[in-house]
Amino acid sequence: MKLTFQPAPGQLPPDVRIYAIGDVHGCVAAHVAILDQIAADFDARPVGRSVVIHLGDLIDRGPDSAAVLARVAQGSPIPGGFVNLRGNHEELCLNAMAKGGEASRIWRRNGGETCLVDWGVPKKAPASEWAGFVPPEQMAVLTEQRLSYRWGSYFFAHAGIRPGIPLADQAAQDLVWIRQPFLSWSDPFEAVVVHGHTPKDAPTVRSNRIGIDTGAVYGGRLTAVVLEEDRMAFIQVPGPKKPRK
Repeated sequence: MKLTFQPAPGQLPPDVRIYAIGDVHGCVAAHVAILDQIAADFDARPVGRSVVIHLGDLIDRGPDSAAVLARVAQGSPIPGGFVNLRGNHEELCLNAMAKGGEASRIWRRNGGETCLVDWGVPKKAPASEWAGFVPPEQMAVLTEQRLSYRWGSYFFAHAGIRPGIPLADQAAQDLVWIRQPFLSWSDPFEAVVVHGHTPKDAPTVRSNRIGIDTGAVYGGRLTAVVLEEDRMAFIQVPGPKKPRK
């Protein structure tokens, strides 16, 4: 596999490489394929420091969220490990398990039903019992996710940031859920924001942000951006042809 590089809006030290993966949404075959391509690229071009970042929404809607979580729990295919960020779908899931009631109904309406099936949760089981069906290593992935990550002149978050607020003061709600005014903001941020959450047909590259949710679960592709020094490339694999409803 040979990557095609282009100028990037941010900068990393010369011995660093970051692979950031967009919204997986249970698309396990695409996820495994993109991890294999990341491993192949790293083996062909080793670097001193590296990391693989999941930008959130590992779960819901797709063919097998449980298998995706299980693969993440196994660890990164390259040195440096995984950084797993929380997406709004992980937040919906954890809220549903903790609160039940309306929180559980909201999650089920937003793709959570597929997760319950994957975990073998009986249809009549109350929300208070759902977590007991989740293997501990998968629950650890969900509960240990962080909200943001920064390296060099890049800032990683699932949804984006609130313009005009310092990165250190960003609210969790915005990091996980925001769309506007973030998406239409044209002025520079404190760092270039790499995010998912808002699906597009192709990666979005602006001077202040890089969006890599390319709708794998909706019949699009799963995208990873490769960041190194002052350049970037994209790795893409097809999502499932017939995503579950």
